[in-house]
Amino acid sequence: MLEASNNNELPAIPGKRYFTIGEVSELCGVKPHVLRYWEQEFTQLKPVKRRGNRRYYQRHDVVLIREIRGLLYEQGFTIGGARQQLETEHKPEAAHSDENRKHLIDEMLKELEQIRTILA
Repeated sequence: MLEASNNNELPAIPGKRYFTIGEVSELCGVKPHVLRYWEQEFTQLKPVKRRGNRRYYQRHDVVLIREIRGLLYEQGFTIGGARQQLETEHKPEAAHSDENRKHLIDEMLKELEQIRTILA
């Protein structure tokens, strides 16, 4: 996931496992109510919810929020446009991994056939 250019102004993401909504708000330069709204609009954004529905964001969530922020605030996308942009950016990765899986399976089948002929 590429971070938008505006993220150079934002503080570095600490090496923690989980971040509270307040911490993410400061790290991304976005108010907490905006983060809660974006959860509804962007299905990729799913923080872990624990005690009393408290949100805990992981590093990949923070990077995604920074990417969304860049699309909306810096590049001028609408919510719908940003959603579509994120979907098209991440679909090729999934297709690519499917192709890799198929290729690996084919290679494994060939190797198993070779082993089978050696043992027979």
